Amino acid sequence: MSLLCQDIPKLPGLESIRLRGGSAAVANPVRWPYVAENRSFRDWVRGGELVFVTGISRHRSPQNLAECLYEGQDCRIAGLVVLTGDAYIGQLPNALSRLADELSLPLFEQPYSLPMVQVTETIGRAIVWSERSGGQASELATASTVPELLEAWIACRGNHRAMAERLGCHRNTVHNRMNQLVEALPDYQDRNEGFKSLLLAHLMAPSQSARREHD
Repeated sequence: MSLLCQDIPKLPGLESIRLRGGSAAVANPVRWPYVAENRSFRDWVRGGELVFVTGISRHRSPQNLAECLYEGQDCRIAGLVVLTGDAYIGQLPNALSRLADELSLPLFEQPYSLPMVQVTETIGRAIVWSERSGGQASELATASTVPELLEAWIACRGNHRAMAERLGCHRNTVHNRMNQLVEALPDYQDRNEGFKSLLLAHLMAPSQSARREHD
């Protein structure tokens, strides 16, 4: 299982990131996030990065943003994320979205109010999980009883008594099922980290995301 560009807005806490162009290539796999500080990032990427442009350390004109798209296509990055807000880059030019479509390079818009440390940590966790699980994450997150258990954990904030009432079973049953779930994860030294990654995989699943939005 690989983290794809289309998965980024589905990750918990990253719902405010919006796809603005290049939808034809949203299946591009994301190798790692990279924050570009220089005018050109060509010498600092290897391909497959999700490149973030903030405008904090360097002014970004519409022309330079277009150059970033051309350079991104040439360097085979996964996609480009432009941070917008009143302080630096005010808004995303419509012409940039059209160019992203022409180049088939995913273009995202992220509000400055969303902390970069939260974004890069969430994406990093999702990438590490996808690499370590070797596809087991998606299988585990779509097993017949697992989504229901995870949804109950989210709704009840991990309270086993409340989860038991929601699921219509005994609290010990919930406790046993949770233990079995964690033991089935890939070999994590820290069980909490493994469970966090499982939650990410569950929330990334399209069917689960759609259901949560509907609810």
